[in-house]
Amino acid sequence: MNKRPDQMTLQGTGTGAGGGTGAAAAKIIRPSQLPARERGGGVRTIPLVTREHGATVFINGITIFDPGAAVSLHCHNCEESVLILDGHAIVEIDGREFEVGPQETTFLPANIPHRFRNASSTQSMRIFWTYASIDANRTIVATGDTRRIDAEHGTVSA
Repeated sequence: MNKRPDQMTLQGTGTGAGGGTGAAAAKIIRPSQLPARERGGGVRTIPLVTREHGATVFINGITIFDPGAAVSLHCHNCEESVLILDGHAIVEIDGREFEVGPQETTFLPANIPHRFRNASSTQSMRIFWTYASIDANRTIVATGDTRRIDAEHGTVSA
């Protein structure tokens, strides 16, 4: 049996899509063994699948919100999906607020202003996000500041 490192690259001779010369190797990523990157205001992110792992189409990760924490109103240059793992959130989408809970999922088209905030003042909230591009960026609505997601999370240089 293999030990449980934070990441494991699997070598094989699979014949599925992406198999063959030059294709990225399959990986197992263990979020519980990865450091969370501080984003400020009680929000931390654990990047999971990134271009460093060989992703060519999407990136994803987990973001943890302390009680009452929120991210700024922002939009992205690509589609995003967010699944609530634990806790309850208030998601603001294009000026409207919605309550969402565990296993509920959002689909956010590109360039739609949105933000998530932890609805609880006593419990943490965790979300699993996926961006439909490895070149995803975030533009903060209030300032117009735009940054690449992977640079923001420290997985590549800006």
